[in-house]
Amino acid sequence: MPALLLFMALGMVFGSDGIFKISFDDYQITERICLVALVFIIFYGGFGTKWEIARPVAAKSLALSTMGTLFTALLTCGFCHYILHIDFAESFLLGAVISSTDAASVFSILRSQNLDLKYGSASLLELESGSNDPIAYMLTMIGLALLKGEKISVPLTLFTQVVVGIIVGILAAILGCLVIEKMNVLSEGFDTIFVIAVVLMSYAGAELLHGNGFLSVYLTGILMGNRKLKNKVSLVHFFDALTGMAQMALFFLLGLLAFPHKILPVLPVALAIVVFLTFVVRPVVVTLLLKPFRCSVKQCMLISCAGLRGAASIVFAIMAMSSGAKMEHDLYHIVFFISLFSVLIQGSFLAFVAKKLDMIE
Repeated sequence: MPALLLFMALGMVFGSDGIFKISFDDYQITERICLVALVFIIFYGGFGTKWEIARPVAAKSLALSTMGTLFTALLTCGFCHYILHIDFAESFLLGAVISSTDAASVFSILRSQNLDLKYGSASLLELESGSNDPIAYMLTMIGLALLKGEKISVPLTLFTQVVVGIIVGILAAILGCLVIEKMNVLSEGFDTIFVIAVVLMSYAGAELLHGNGFLSVYLTGILMGNRKLKNKVSLVHFFDALTGMAQMALFFLLGLLAFPHKILPVLPVALAIVVFLTFVVRPVVVTLLLKPFRCSVKQCMLISCAGLRGAASIVFAIMAMSSGAKMEHDLYHIVFFISLFSVLIQGSFLAFVAKKLDMIE
């Protein structure tokens, strides 16, 4: 079982329905803390990506993280609206929130179980999960605008988010690398603090200019992680520990915010969505997008099984809840159950499925 689930369970034990009965239902504070944690998790996902290894699978990952995320959101929206009879705007928001695979869960499972997969599948999964959160975030913002009845130009919004996010991410990485490599003003230890500042500047700069902060941070991480920086070993150790603690804190807070007694009323809807998402949407989308790259059936099956929903989806659900938008269904607990089911079932059996499909390198 993925270790991160233990921290989620620990949060539920401390929560209102648990043993210690701590009353906590502040979505706004949780959103802010989880947002910071997610920023550093996404940055380190890019920072730890070796471009030489990722380059052969970059096109496949890009297809899954862009068109795959969009198709997942639209198919889930259609299922919720036409089969479960949920309002269209709410269905779109629900599809958007759970459209991305979770970087924290994928990184944790692949690295903790030392899964070295054939055909660069591990790099493909890491690159996909690290780069699809920006698309899911943009779709979530569009869904919230639809739910609130706000007028929004979808093409302009997507264009601004992507272009500004890319520009700010590249500029932040160039500035950060320039200071670390060319200027002798940072001794060992202080360069770590400086990189933290670069990460925050990358995210905040993109957000202030109405760009996508997650995309900016991920690009900054990739560009800085593939340069020969001074004291890079100490940077890797520090951010490895930092993101580990961020993941623990994030999952603990998500468990603390959950009310198990509220899961039962939404269980039929949540179970229907997660079954459709896991056994229909993910396999269809993966096969549709990877077959043109001549990927084998076994690889498509493995990538389909590794489409974990987790912390990122729950954080986006928290954003929706704290926005004040009126919804008929309890979005947080629906997404919470979907993520719990995905990480527990798919995450626990990923290594077993990889062995059965003979996909272990």
